[in-house]
Amino acid sequence: MTKSNQEETNSSSTRHSQVSDEIDFHKLFLVLWSGRRLISGVSGFAAIVSVIVALLLPNIYTASALLSPAEESGGGLNSLMSQYGGLASLAGVSLPSGNDGSKAQLGIQILQSRIFIGTFVNQHGLLPDLMAVDRWDAVSKKMTYDPAMYDAKQQTWTREVDPPLTSKPSLQEAFKQFQEIMSISEDAQTGYVSISIEHKSPIVAAQWVEWLVSDLNTTVKNQDVSEATRSIEYLKQQISSTSLAELRAMFFELIQSQTETVMLAEVRPEYVFKTIDPAVVPEEESQPNRILICIFGTMFGIVFSSLLVFFRHNPR
Repeated sequence: MTKSNQEETNSSSTRHSQVSDEIDFHKLFLVLWSGRRLISGVSGFAAIVSVIVALLLPNIYTASALLSPAEESGGGLNSLMSQYGGLASLAGVSLPSGNDGSKAQLGIQILQSRIFIGTFVNQHGLLPDLMAVDRWDAVSKKMTYDPAMYDAKQQTWTREVDPPLTSKPSLQEAFKQFQEIMSISEDAQTGYVSISIEHKSPIVAAQWVEWLVSDLNTTVKNQDVSEATRSIEYLKQQISSTSLAELRAMFFELIQSQTETVMLAEVRPEYVFKTIDPAVVPEEESQPNRILICIFGTMFGIVFSSLLVFFRHNPR
């Protein structure tokens, strides 16, 4: 075969492939057109269902607060520990550690802990609002509860569960549910922390964020005051048991530093985080996105019905 003949053969094959593609596309269109009634019917049904689902889904509101880490108060104690640590060890005295890390990082970990969330839910009586809310009425600004879960009039739990679960949700269940609605994010550059709560009631969402920040500050403050108080008592015992002037001077300085920690904690309510932008009651829902639900529902109907038409036309 000559070169010219080979080129003509390749050109003919290319034209044949293009014609085949055109014919296949034409057949594809004819198949879809033949099943247009099925496609339009299924797509219309899917669109109606998606609209109904979108309308039935309850609104979810998100409230958030922007926080800034408060100034650390343990720097003076840490400095004294490093200054007198060698002297104390030579004298056989073990000093309490003053290096407790960043209070902001500690606060974030406490916020996500089981004990804090469990105490938070119990202290404010949040279990029904956390586990059993059905809807929130924007007009009356009241919540309705799922009767299969909770009887609001009798204030009793009615849900049916298998052992070891009980009708009243446990703190472990509450913890898991709370993790799903709470979001904590930290900006690595600025150190700012954002706390968000999602809830069917915008009032509840904003209130819980406010309570979380307040309770966290109080919890860490109480821990530091308790630790400082124990340290002061310990240092006083060391003063009474030693006659070395240098050690006594060191203990007095440490007592002064711990006393300053207690005083600072008492006068600073925003002990761990300062509120830059407090949570407000959101006016617009954050979920669900009803437009996207309708669009995806309709698209699913179109794709599903098209595949159904192809399968009926060529079942092999």
